[in-house]
Amino acid sequence: MGAAMRIIWFRAWTALRGRGRDAGMSTSEYAMGTIAACAFAAVLYKVVTSEVVSTALQSTIGKALDVPF
Repeated sequence: MGAAMRIIWFRAWTALRGRGRDAGMSTSEYAMGTIAACAFAAVLYKVVTSEVVSTALQSTIGKALDVPF
């Protein structure tokens, strides 16, 4: 069996092997994921709206727009 056939066979076998298992998340896992995503969004919002980041973004955008062609 050639190397390419071995790779194809292995991928097919691996895909079929895991079909009987439940790979989904439970309700509690969805809840924890939602809470974590909301917490991350809140922290990211605070960082992006801070004065330091706002000034840096305005400076970067200003420099990019003032580049001569």
